[in-house]
Amino acid sequence: MTSSKKISDKTSANDNLYAIAETSGQQFWFEVDKYYDIDRLNAKEKDKITIDKILLIKDKGVVSIGKPYIKNAKIELEVVSHKRDKKIIVYKMRPKKKTRRKMGHRQDLTRVMVKSISISKSTPKTSSKTEVTKKSTNPKASNSEN
Repeated sequence: MTSSKKISDKTSANDNLYAIAETSGQQFWFEVDKYYDIDRLNAKEKDKITIDKILLIKDKGVVSIGKPYIKNAKIELEVVSHKRDKKIIVYKMRPKKKTRRKMGHRQDLTRVMVKSISISKSTPKTSSKTEVTKKSTNPKASNSEN
């Protein structure tokens, strides 16, 4: 009986908030207060960055899946530092030709920390009203067409 309680305690601990998002051409599993190394971003240290391309969010057992992205969802990141990854050796050789080429590569990375994962309620769109007012306020455009 006690072993089943331990299992249920573990499953309740696994109901944490997490999200799967797309950035740098890759998909990452983001959790709050964890560090991630992603491709170099054009931002300074301690800048706040927002990711809008969120594919999935799980919060307290409720899973939201986007088609392809979830609307009104965002992940807020803070840039911790910029660094370089470990060196990767690329060695090219053509057999029987005495041709050898050895190169190295170090990827530029940005270390970010996830501050928050949120999904907000949808707000009524007012963009269609603004488009109508823009069209009606430009009388010269309608005269030039005739």
